[in-house]
Amino acid sequence: MSEQRKIIHDDNNGLDYVLVGDYYMPMLALPEENRPIGYWGILRKQYLKKHKSGMYSYLLLTGKLDRYLADLNEQAQEWYELIEAQMRIADGVTEELKSQNPMEWAGRLYVWRSTL
Repeated sequence: MSEQRKIIHDDNNGLDYVLVGDYYMPMLALPEENRPIGYWGILRKQYLKKHKSGMYSYLLLTGKLDRYLADLNEQAQEWYELIEAQMRIADGVTEELKSQNPMEWAGRLYVWRSTL
């Protein structure tokens, strides 16, 4: 019986393989993403799963899904905050109104938020 090496390296694809029983299994490690996926990222993930399964599978299998979703979430959150600020100014829900007439400001903010 020949002695098999525990770990081998394949120069063709750059992967290392470890011997598990009688088979060599690739030693894969996903990159760690510490940023939160957030609301917008979760929505995008659901959309990808339902409507773009090929892209979802590609991102998942290449380890890029979490980074993609975190980047998308940050960008979408910035856009949301910018649009929200522009809408508040257009509707007169400003900090100046808040300091001058807090009850009017609260009433406008409530009406404004209920239309979103």
